[in-house]
Amino acid sequence: MNRIFSGVQPTGNLHLGNYLGAIKNWVNMQDNFECIYCIVDLHAITVAQDPAELTANTREVTAGLIAAGIDPERSIIFNQSRIAAHAELAWMLNCHTPLSWLNRMTQFKEKAGKKRDNAVLGLYAYPVLMAADILLYRATHVPVGEDQKQHLELSRDIAGVFNRSYGQEYFPLPEPLILGEATRVMSLRDGRAKMSKSELSENSRINLTDDADTIQRKIRRAKTDSEPGISFDQENRPEAANLLGIYATLADESVDSVTTRFEGKGFAEFKIELAELAATKLEPIASDMRRLMASTDFIDDILRKGAERAAGIAEPNLAEIKKIIGLLDP
Repeated sequence: MNRIFSGVQPTGNLHLGNYLGAIKNWVNMQDNFECIYCIVDLHAITVAQDPAELTANTREVTAGLIAAGIDPERSIIFNQSRIAAHAELAWMLNCHTPLSWLNRMTQFKEKAGKKRDNAVLGLYAYPVLMAADILLYRATHVPVGEDQKQHLELSRDIAGVFNRSYGQEYFPLPEPLILGEATRVMSLRDGRAKMSKSELSENSRINLTDDADTIQRKIRRAKTDSEPGISFDQENRPEAANLLGIYATLADESVDSVTTRFEGKGFAEFKIELAELAATKLEPIASDMRRLMASTDFIDDILRKGAERAAGIAEPNLAEIKKIIGLLDP
């Protein structure tokens, strides 16, 4: 069976964009792939973290994955820092990655901004650690958003240069999986800005911990436009397109079918139905998250058991990689 690897940062406040853009698809993949889902806490520390918040956020994200339908018996769920092989392989891959490849990474330029000279090395080398995460498990497929496609392409390039350097096809070249109608969910206040927990307005996003009343209120207040009728036009009607995409993904329908159903109706009526649909789909997740987060021992046990299963794959692979390179391993 093909193997999926994907990671999520423990930033806390999981929202609708995380769910529709990634987690909902991850749940569906469990039927067709061997799935490894990692809370990438080593990636998180490329920016300053409050230690207590990092611990709490790691548990919250784990609870969110399980509440949304990731089964820890069928899939492997663990936090990255428990498996030292991630950092070991990242160093080995650093030694096979030209600087010119990293200099092309647009996400580093965006995150470092004008303070590039003061950015930490970890932020610059982030894409190599991501490659190590994927290649350590010899993953065949990686679900990615548009903003991560460049990093996955780098992972494929690094795998290729490693294979050529040692004259064998050890690493598979992981294929991207971009799925669903709403792979990029936008702010409820600005259809041209990605939904984010960093936006000041709580009304810009639906958190996975929101109750049914809050979800419905935020949908009813979501920005639309003054154009008559409902149509999907991402360029000229971004807010309308965003809400249609959200409805389609929650309902497991195509955008075209949703647009046809509401043809001739106004946004007031559409948002009432979307609010009810969102509350029906999301409130049970919020309720289950609250239940799971009340038991940190339960969450920690899932992460520990997941790490044991992950190590069973990662450690033999790392030993083989060391042998290929010529490193003596006890």
